[in-house]
Amino acid sequence: MKPSIIVHGGAWDIPDALVDAHISGCRKASEYGYDLLSRGGTALDAVEAAIASMEDDPTFDAGVGSVLNQVGKVEMDAIIMDGSTLRSGAVAAVRNIKNPIHVARRLLDTTQFSMLAGEGAFDFAMKCGFAECNEEDLLVGRELDDYREFLKTGVLRTRRFFSGADTVGACAIDSEGHLACATSTGGTPRKMAGRVGDSPIIGSGAYADDTLGAASSTGWGEKIMAVVLAKTAIDMLAGNDDPRAASERAINILKTRVEGLGGLIIISKSGKVGYFHNTPRMAFAFAEGISGSSKTGISL
Repeated sequence: MKPSIIVHGGAWDIPDALVDAHISGCRKASEYGYDLLSRGGTALDAVEAAIASMEDDPTFDAGVGSVLNQVGKVEMDAIIMDGSTLRSGAVAAVRNIKNPIHVARRLLDTTQFSMLAGEGAFDFAMKCGFAECNEEDLLVGRELDDYREFLKTGVLRTRRFFSGADTVGACAIDSEGHLACATSTGGTPRKMAGRVGDSPIIGSGAYADDTLGAASSTGWGEKIMAVVLAKTAIDMLAGNDDPRAASERAINILKTRVEGLGGLIIISKSGKVGYFHNTPRMAFAFAEGISGSSKTGISL
């Protein structure tokens, strides 16, 4: 089978000034992942590499570039899932780790557990030899400006509270036909301390099943969890190998049932890619092996 990968850099009202950076970051991430796949790498390796690339990019709300909560702390979430075994690894509300996706992958590979949160996730990362970083290493200027404005006025300056998010995600299928997905986020700006959204929740922020496909979600987490968005989308691939249609139907459920905002990327078991969103914009990039096509851009 020819491998495929698709990534997203968030679905929200991406400002014109940030469009080029979102496109560039998504392109770079998809190229990293596809390079691994083309050299015989696994789908798990590809989505982990793609997500780590975006966590290192200050453009996105994940890793470096994560947002501050109401008490001025960065708490991050990440998940990675193996479609061949239905096993996953996730961390929630973890602090002082530059690449939460690497910790999630280590949890998947070395333990029988699926999720660790807060101090437990941090302690696990330290025991595994990951480096601790300072909170300042994760912050960028626009976020500090936003937080200072929030402290003065209680109002977010650059985005509405639930306008969506530049959470990052990736889905891949490798040459063996195995699927994987991953999602990582710094969460919603000015969230309550300890808040965990959809991103690290299996079935909501991500889901992969070799018999159907893989999906990664982005957007209003509380609403996404209500409709179990990623699993809902994947179930719609049963008997219908059309990831574009599945993503659109799932987002329509998000909108009509709970008035939610968000976006989805999907890869089907045949290697077809699809995406859909009901936010003003969503950043994405893909390389579809089944058709030999690739594309990077901002979906309107």
